Amino acid sequence: MSDIAIARVGRRRAKYRPVTEDSPLARYALIATAVLFLALFLLAPLAIVFLDAFSKGIEPFLAAFHDPDALAAIRLTLLVAALAVPANLAFGLAASWSIAKFSFPGKSVLITLIDLPFSVSPVVAGLVYVLVFGGQGLFGPWLAEHGVRIIFAVPGIVLATIFVTFPFVARELIPLMQEQGKVEEEAALTLGASGFRTFLTVTLPNIKWGLLYGVLLCNARAMGEFGAVSVVSGHIRGLTDTIPLQVEILYNEYNNVAAFALAVLLAGLALITLGLKTLLEWRHADELSGRARRH
Repeated sequence: MSDIAIARVGRRRAKYRPVTEDSPLARYALIATAVLFLALFLLAPLAIVFLDAFSKGIEPFLAAFHDPDALAAIRLTLLVAALAVPANLAFGLAASWSIAKFSFPGKSVLITLIDLPFSVSPVVAGLVYVLVFGGQGLFGPWLAEHGVRIIFAVPGIVLATIFVTFPFVARELIPLMQEQGKVEEEAALTLGASGFRTFLTVTLPNIKWGLLYGVLLCNARAMGEFGAVSVVSGHIRGLTDTIPLQVEILYNEYNNVAAFALAVLLAGLALITLGLKTLLEWRHADELSGRARRH
């Protein structure tokens, strides 16, 4: 091959070089854009929340948590999360197991319904619960006759929270279970293991990281949900206000320090969730690399 042909081949290869070999200017521009976007829309608002919470010192910040309404909001938020997350855990396991392991009519419909809360506004979801369980709703008169109160009470808040959070566990587990298949479960059943023992010894170890990851996301959304809870709660201070609703009330009353103090609590819970998520991803990656070395 002549020198001219070799030069042409070299220029052609340079023209179609991989993305990872782009010029340093292009790489730095993309990285700078990503960092700037995160700084403006994520880090800056978070920093403002912390600065405003401590703007008058540590004592006003701590005093915000001695308010009975704030304590009631914290207790209610934890209670709602403690009820909604296990319910979504049970649903996510059942739904993902059914979709990944069985074939049945309406399977695609079930998958679509799982994604419904992602496409429906939380405010609309809360309004639907009011129309169904409210005093003038579909079941409202019957519930009132039997002394059952759902809307403007804790049960309505729990139901609304379950609705907006139930896709998280299922959506983490469905692709994971589909990828793993059902060969190992079938082998365990063939060897005489019961269905429950097969789940504990075969299925659960294979999905534990995805399960924990889904539970973390579900819990974070449950504690921070505002739209649906705002509609069904009735904003009864000290009774049906969660932390996000209490933050709104305090901010509207120009009690900025107390509002941002509770916001810092929510942000702290979110950061803890993020840290646990990162830890789980690191442990999962470490486990996968260990398996690869053993094989």
